[in-house]
Amino acid sequence: MSEQEHRGHGCCSRGCGALWAADMTRRSFMVGAGALALGGALGSAADSARGLARSNPPPPKPLRMQPVLVYKIAQRREATSWRTWSGLITEAHADEERNRIRAELQAMAAKSDFPLDVLPLVSVRNPDEARQVAAADHDGVILYHATDTGNPYGGISTLMALLDANKLNVEFTRHRSGPAYRGYIFTHPQLLRQRTDAFQKPGNLDVQDVVVDEYDELLWRLRALNGLKRIRNRRIVCIGGPAGWGAAGREAPALARQRWGLEYLTVPHQELGARIQAAMAQPQRVDRCRTEARTYLEAPGVTLLPLQEELTTAELLAGKGRAATLDAMRGFVERAFVLAEVFLDLMEEHKTSAITVAECMTAILPIAQTTACLALTLLNDSGYLAFCESDFVAIPTGLLLHGISGRPVFFCNPTFPHRNVMTFAHCAAPRKMDGKNLEPVFIRTHFESDFGAAPRVAMRRGQELTAIASNFAHTRWVGFRGRILDHPTLDVCTTQLDVAIEGDGARLAREMGGFHWMLGYGDYLRETGYALKKAGIEWLNVSEKTA
Repeated sequence: MSEQEHRGHGCCSRGCGALWAADMTRRSFMVGAGALALGGALGSAADSARGLARSNPPPPKPLRMQPVLVYKIAQRREATSWRTWSGLITEAHADEERNRIRAELQAMAAKSDFPLDVLPLVSVRNPDEARQVAAADHDGVILYHATDTGNPYGGISTLMALLDANKLNVEFTRHRSGPAYRGYIFTHPQLLRQRTDAFQKPGNLDVQDVVVDEYDELLWRLRALNGLKRIRNRRIVCIGGPAGWGAAGREAPALARQRWGLEYLTVPHQELGARIQAAMAQPQRVDRCRTEARTYLEAPGVTLLPLQEELTTAELLAGKGRAATLDAMRGFVERAFVLAEVFLDLMEEHKTSAITVAECMTAILPIAQTTACLALTLLNDSGYLAFCESDFVAIPTGLLLHGISGRPVFFCNPTFPHRNVMTFAHCAAPRKMDGKNLEPVFIRTHFESDFGAAPRVAMRRGQELTAIASNFAHTRWVGFRGRILDHPTLDVCTTQLDVAIEGDGARLAREMGGFHWMLGYGDYLRETGYALKKAGIEWLNVSEKTA
């Protein structure tokens, strides 16, 4: 759909809405489109345009995985079965296999795009050794079940001692990549089902946790487990306290704490107001924020739009009043930088890198004299996690998707799926959605209030997205793979995306629950589904093809 067609479909008769559409589509949007075409210039200016001079949050702790070779060299006995299915028949074979595993793990770790610490390989031959390994400092084991450790038809006591159900365990077994492994035949009937037809989930291990031959298959599972590690027991500063959208969302904070172990660090609005006043009373801090705001606004890909309510369409097109209104917008932006600094202070004091703000449009505006929108965008682009609305129905989905992808996520409102398209919109969109490069942005007033500074981020047309949402009960998530079709100009919240649904959009309309969604660049649906099964949450992937 063309920009002209969007104007016809998206703009209603309200003066400010029509003005926004006219200004955006005819003049300012072309600035952003040109900046997007620059690409490399935006990327090279990423550090200066990000805006916040203070350091990024400390890097997350890596996923620590302990590889374990379970084997025992069998002794020959006459006239009886003494050897199990395995290519590890002598210690020389075991030494050769250890060298093979080390080389394979080193090559896999070199390909990792997330923090991964693969510990030195250990060998286990009996339950006592297994218990020692299970109790060590790591997040889980990578099991290499090469032979039995008892008689060839014996029990699984060593494996059971090794697999701690509170840790993140996976198994790697061999078909063609090396010597025969006992696990290739006996993992399913003897370990997972324990000689029954029902899966017993020993050590929280299931069929999805078993990988045959392919280290790329192991790596994406570890990426998902890293996401689980990063959401569990996460500390979050909650301005105004934790909340949940809608009547059914009232229990969301308690349910999210129960499911994920989240820790809420509540900061009352009154305390935030006192901190903002104290910050504004520090001339050096205010001057620094003013300088950072100026640098931000002068960077490639950033367009500041005038206050809409002070101009008619004719006045804007004639160029009247721009200086005064742009000065007012710069003031909103400068105060947003001060607000971001206050948010940083709070996260540093509470030793966390995540924050959310309740009652953005009622409590924050009068005490900050700007909106939280741009401040949250700045934090997300600097590597923090910053959400508006304090909605703990949706925030866990953002925590997990960010933990898996290592990229910022867009907390947004959905619309009705139709013809396999959904529109998503909200006001605190990150610009650095790929984790590296800044997208073009238009800074305008917040739509519902015509106040403050809100970013309209021109995310890449054609970009592949992961879109996920939770139901109110925190028992079922739904997601799909999509692509950005366009940036509509509806009279709705600031950053707007029309997204093509890959899959059954009609089913999505029937099945989705909750309200807010999270979007992230890239396809992380399989990692999300894998992590949710580990967490005991039902998952509907609308983009998954079914027979």
